[in-house]
Amino acid sequence: MIKKLTIISLVLVITLPLTAQRIFNVVSYGARGDGKTNDAPAIQKAIDACSKSGGGRVLLPAGRVFMASPFNLRSNIDLDVEAGAKLLANPDEKVYTKSAFRQNPGEGTVWIGGENIQNVSVTGLGEIDGNGISFMGKELDDSYELKPFNVLDPRPHVLTIVGGKNIRIRDVRIGNSAYWTIHLAGCNDVVISGITLLNSLKVRNSDGIDVDHSKNVRISDCYIESGDDCICLKNRREYEEFGRCENITVSNCTMTSRSCAIKIGSENMDTIRQVVFNNCIIKNSNRGVGIQNRDEGVVHDVIFSNMIIEGHLFSDVWWGKAEPIYVTAYRRAKIDHKDANWRFPKGATEGRVGMVYNISFSNIKCISENGIYVSGESPGKIANIYFDEVDVQINKSTNIPGGVYDRRPANVEGFVKGRTSAFYFDQAQHIRLRNCSVQWGSNRPEYFAHAAEAHGVDSFTVFNLEGGAAFPQLAPVKK
Repeated sequence: MIKKLTIISLVLVITLPLTAQRIFNVVSYGARGDGKTNDAPAIQKAIDACSKSGGGRVLLPAGRVFMASPFNLRSNIDLDVEAGAKLLANPDEKVYTKSAFRQNPGEGTVWIGGENIQNVSVTGLGEIDGNGISFMGKELDDSYELKPFNVLDPRPHVLTIVGGKNIRIRDVRIGNSAYWTIHLAGCNDVVISGITLLNSLKVRNSDGIDVDHSKNVRISDCYIESGDDCICLKNRREYEEFGRCENITVSNCTMTSRSCAIKIGSENMDTIRQVVFNNCIIKNSNRGVGIQNRDEGVVHDVIFSNMIIEGHLFSDVWWGKAEPIYVTAYRRAKIDHKDANWRFPKGATEGRVGMVYNISFSNIKCISENGIYVSGESPGKIANIYFDEVDVQINKSTNIPGGVYDRRPANVEGFVKGRTSAFYFDQAQHIRLRNCSVQWGSNRPEYFAHAAEAHGVDSFTVFNLEGGAAFPQLAPVKK
């Protein structure tokens, strides 16, 4: 008799635990979190230890206020401001000694810095507070006075990253800045998503996000309030070695500004190109979208689509005259100013302006006290500007005088008196309106004028423009 052998194969599965992210709690490095002690040394120790060990999470735990002087981020760290925690800038002006613009000391200092860093994130549901009002002078009706200074303007920028790669800023509440809030200079591969950025609407120079000589930047799902520009693309001379600003997308953001909610320029000594703004809402702003070229750099291939822009006039402390869309190209003014030497090419006492071309606006609803303004110092400076399904509603809603366009800072008259037309074009080439509309509100001052007005424009094409002049006796289009 032959017995059958049953062979049972046992497979031993060994499950190894996943390696947890290393956590470097700043309290373990001496941070007090009492809102009074300077916790910058402890925070810096935790950051340095995390980076030197290969990376991990630097934790600011909940329930504490970490007041801090300037400190620096390092590579391979996640700075996690936990929900219920606050990182607060030291209100003592004397601790801010590093210029935010290298050899140019006149435009603020660095609080949270980082140079030539990579694989860095700033995350959490906590708060990063620039303590901005502490650096202001007297509160006025429309702004705060700026304190006088000698050489170095001590007002700190909240976060300044220079030469960064693979940078992520997510979910945090950040703001109350005395100067710019997030400055990305020469950065590559950046994602900013889901942040709430709140600055006082009375603080001048309080930009939200400044993308400077940077590439491959994605900004999405953010809520921003800033006295100055909410999102600004530029190329400053102080960081000229980083080259173009390009491949930038901004989507699903809501913004409010006393100046310009979305701005390209005015500092632009290189090229800004391949830029898309989509699905954004601009509320209660002095200027909605602005391309403000004032230097030799060029701006081209930019798309704005699917937007609602709501604006009205504010005082002349702020840039703009309630233009929902603004495209200009003028040489920078010759000025005797604290930072004038940094505005022109080295050794020059005056500058020149580059072209703005291939700019498209589509499916945009504008509601404001002024119309769309496109103007260049000569017809060759602005070309190929297209408006498709752009609707403009104009109504006088404040007691601030209108009938003015703002071309500052320019080598020509800054404030230009003129009629308020829904579309006003001056010195440009190849302008096209397609399927656009104009509506005038019930409050119509005498300077309200045409649906479209063009002066010195080479090739002005209008297809299916719905609506007429503010007053019937005016011609609908004037060239």
